[in-house]
Amino acid sequence: MYTIDELICVCISRQIEDGELVAQGMATPLVAAGYLLAKLTHAPNLTFISAIGQTFCQEFAPLGLATVENLWLNNGLFSINFITGVCDFLPRYRPKEFFRPGQVDPFGNFNNVFMGGSYEKPRLRLPGSAGIPDVTVFEEHVCLYVPRHGRHTFVPQLDFRSGLGHAPERSQGSGPVYLVSDLGQFDFGGENGRLHLTTHHPGITPKRIQAKTGFPLEVAPDLHETEPPTAEEIQLLREKIDPLGIRTLETLRGAHRKAKLRQILAAEKAQPS
Repeated sequence: MYTIDELICVCISRQIEDGELVAQGMATPLVAAGYLLAKLTHAPNLTFISAIGQTFCQEFAPLGLATVENLWLNNGLFSINFITGVCDFLPRYRPKEFFRPGQVDPFGNFNNVFMGGSYEKPRLRLPGSAGIPDVTVFEEHVCLYVPRHGRHTFVPQLDFRSGLGHAPERSQGSGPVYLVSDLGQFDFGGENGRLHLTTHHPGITPKRIQAKTGFPLEVAPDLHETEPPTAEEIQLLREKIDPLGIRTLETLRGAHRKAKLRQILAAEKAQPS
């Protein structure tokens, strides 16, 4: 058996090709675990660039929480400042990158700034856009992931646009090419770059996915069930990549998330130095 966080990691991993440069933002353990899984299976020549320390690396290290920097800083080939990364390196090398949107519309435009109310008085302030507005206007390998698929995230109209999707005003690059949620996988191969359901996860029906989406979904003619993780993929995630279960934090909320955080920190503290 496997958990939904493991399935999301596996789906992310399977989007990675050997020899690619991939980028990772802050607080995205599902993405980090997916990248490391690709590194340890079919993409041994993967190169990472991370917002954690703005570091390039090619080595493997298990995920940490209080020790999150170990993965990148202890194994870094070299480090650059944030502005150099966003303005010089990313436009030149155009890596593949997974973003987690607070809201996403049918054409892959997305929002990480606020939800409800106004910019001055939002109902919910989101983490912010960081370098998203800078890179999504030219990147060609933008991917998205949504750990908790719901109508609050998949909306017909954004409250604020911080990530550029398939929009008429785009002059270079492309909108997102892929999205995975806890319900299924999608591309943006519909008309004018519209979201397109390609696979539904085991036990999930297309009808349920539509009910959880705030706009009409287009469905691929060859819609099928997502291929589940292999025994090797599950073993690598649980025993080598993320034995503390940090990846699960993105699928939890409220008291369950707080309890998991405490559990992880206690386990990490008990580890030998």
